Amino acid sequence: MTTIPPASSLLTAQLSLATSDLRDRISLASEESVTGRYADLTTHVDGRIGEAMLSQKALDAISLERDQLNLQETRLDILQSSLTTVSDAADGLAVRMHDALGFDDPATRGLVARDAETALERAFSALNVRHGERFLFSGQATASQPVGEVSDLLEDIRQIAATATDPADFTAQLDTYFNDPAGGWQQDIFAGSATPADPDGVTAADPAITELISGLAVMAISGPDEGLPLFNGAPDLFRNAAVQVSSGQAAIVDVQSQRGVSQQAIARAQDALNSEETVLTAAFNEMTARDQYEAALELQELERNLEASYLLTARLSNLTLLNFLR
Repeated sequence: MTTIPPASSLLTAQLSLATSDLRDRISLASEESVTGRYADLTTHVDGRIGEAMLSQKALDAISLERDQLNLQETRLDILQSSLTTVSDAADGLAVRMHDALGFDDPATRGLVARDAETALERAFSALNVRHGERFLFSGQATASQPVGEVSDLLEDIRQIAATATDPADFTAQLDTYFNDPAGGWQQDIFAGSATPADPDGVTAADPAITELISGLAVMAISGPDEGLPLFNGAPDLFRNAAVQVSSGQAAIVDVQSQRGVSQQAIARAQDALNSEETVLTAAFNEMTARDQYEAALELQELERNLEASYLLTARLSNLTLLNFLR
């Protein structure tokens, strides 16, 4: 014999299904009111779902490329600022050294030596700059601090001056120290890699930087209180150091100009991405955009219906034959 379930049970089951459907629709409407896009794109765009997904993929690719460009831009900005600091630290020292030598003024030369050491400290600090955990002047050894202590550098140069047989030998040893990969600069002071981490990178072993540092180092030990016999009656060594400082500053400007070209290219690429994104976004919005105000109104209506459904379910659950007959 077939048992027919009570009418209230059938109504309760139907209401349960309707309530579940309402909750699903509320979830979609809630999402759409926030995002401004249809949650179920497959149903909304129908046969154009492939086109919509391709547009979304293209927009994601633009976002990723923009992030990469922004990262490059930030690193270049920091690099340029540090190079400016390195160069500016030596401003005026070459002229002051030439004046001190021209007037044969040991006291002024001593002041220049003091300021040259200060300039080295500023330059070393700028060369040890980081972006996040990445040292920018360490080349491929991005986790290593590029340069060590100025005092260690000056001690090396003093040792060269103390052991050199004549000014020509001092100049030759100084050149080897700074420019030979086996020399003291890259072996004892510079702890990074001489190979840049990227095409726009600059390392502390760059010739422009080492030329400036070399000139400053000699100037820093040029004071009369150093007591180095080699420097007695050898003003040309100090003149050469002043020339190196000026030449190094000019070379750094050239390095900055080259990076400036890259910065301009990044700016152009960002403009192109912005234009492309505008077109793609308009096309994607045409297919997927949902009016948020309309979605909010639908959400309110669905919530009212859900409340009514809960109320009716509660009443049906309490319905008995006696209550029905009453």
